[in-house]
Amino acid sequence: MTAWIAHENFLLLIGASVTMPALPLRAHPSFEGVLPGESAAGEGWGTAPVTARLTGMDIAIIGGGAATVALLDTLATIADGPATVTVFEPSARLWRGRPYGPDLDTVLVNSPPALMSIRHADFGHYAAWLGERGASHLDELLGQPLVPRALYGGYLEHTAEAAIAALREREVTVRVIGRRVTAIARAGERLVLRTDDGRAHEADRVTLCVGGGTPHDHYGLGGATGFVADPYPLARTLDRIPARSRVAVIGSGLTAVDVVVSLAARGHTGPISLVSRTGLLPHVWQRPLDRRPREVTVDRVTALHRENGTVTLDDLVRLMRSELAETGEDFDDVVADLLAAESEPPTERLRRQLATVDDPALGRRVLQETAHTVGPLAWRLLPEADRALLWRRSRLASSLVSPMVPVNAAILLRLLDGGQLHVTAGIREIQAAQGGFRLHGAAGTSSADVVVNAVNPAPHAVPRAAEPLAASLLAGGLATAHPDGGLVPADPRLAVVGDFAGGGPFITSGIPGVAAQAARVFPAVSGARQPG
Repeated sequence: MTAWIAHENFLLLIGASVTMPALPLRAHPSFEGVLPGESAAGEGWGTAPVTARLTGMDIAIIGGGAATVALLDTLATIADGPATVTVFEPSARLWRGRPYGPDLDTVLVNSPPALMSIRHADFGHYAAWLGERGASHLDELLGQPLVPRALYGGYLEHTAEAAIAALREREVTVRVIGRRVTAIARAGERLVLRTDDGRAHEADRVTLCVGGGTPHDHYGLGGATGFVADPYPLARTLDRIPARSRVAVIGSGLTAVDVVVSLAARGHTGPISLVSRTGLLPHVWQRPLDRRPREVTVDRVTALHRENGTVTLDDLVRLMRSELAETGEDFDDVVADLLAAESEPPTERLRRQLATVDDPALGRRVLQETAHTVGPLAWRLLPEADRALLWRRSRLASSLVSPMVPVNAAILLRLLDGGQLHVTAGIREIQAAQGGFRLHGAAGTSSADVVVNAVNPAPHAVPRAAEPLAASLLAGGLATAHPDGGLVPADPRLAVVGDFAGGGPFITSGIPGVAAQAARVFPAVSGARQPG
């Protein structure tokens, strides 16, 4: 029975991509994205060379958010010229993307500074830029500055501008075209990009950085009065919510936490409900400790693969047991605690996790870190049956590896204790009714005046605005659709960075993930086309 429990829930180790690892605040090795001896040029992943030979090349980057900032920052350190880099981005939020535009100060970065560096493997890059600005945004429980996302957007802008200046010194011209790319096709040795104004642009290499999807309207409420389809930016959407109204927030993850915390900061006095199928809140960040995993590592998993030709969940469980045994902890106890999240009342669990922010036990921290550093490799090595098993508790995995910051957790607990906030699981249907909404679930029927859609997009979802582009890539054979979502390049001239990349695990990529991917794109352009 114990072995089955470990098997069933080891998704908490491997069911994630490199997003927000709970690791010591210093540099750490991360997954290289390819199996030993495997070339990943078609995916845009590999080991970055010291210098990328870009002479005479035209490089196109589709999208102008954080992933593109990471690409430009990487190029600024390895590129030579003359060459041209063209960024296609129709939005006014250049370099910030959807998450880091102007918004309320209550919409915080959900990770400590060391986990938000857009420069791969330089975990002090963002902290150095932040400097004294972080002092006024200290989360005293976590002991780290947690700034508004709009301020982090300023860091992305600064990094992009510095990278462009450095590229120009290397004779690399950087252009920004404010149009949307709607199609890509082959044209001999080059690729032709078609923009929404009908113009054609040629390139030698193309990288897609189109961001993630938008929340799905699971209950068909689009167009109903009082329904907020996409909460961001909260500064705009919350203005339309009366202070005394009954608010139902669909979802119970980090986006839902943002909505609740921001409503409270704006003085909302009406009742607020977090409604979802599971009612599972994110875990709470613990203070980072300076202890690195020694057993559950990329090297150990790679060695297992070389020795046995495969890696199974049983193998990973043995490594995890050995890891925790070194600290005197029992893996079964850790798993039992995590499983309790599915049945323990949310208020009690939140109170208990806030009380253990300083707990020296390593079990949860090790699971979070190895989910990100080892998880992507392990996911690719596992048999299909094991991966299918892990999907069964993907929501529990998400709650662990994408935790909320203690300052927000404390606000939620205050609202729960005061009776203004409720968490309701088992929601089956939401209907627009006369002057409001009716919510039907396992606990019965309730009402709301306003419904805010805070459901996270499906993993590897195609952003709505990128659907024509994705269709052209599939039709032209430049990419294939992965069965779990996202695109897999079928042409070495194409790369994908971010959650749009198919073939990864089921947790959305965050800043460390896109930074790691961006650092590995440019080996694919090392075979440069010479001018003339």
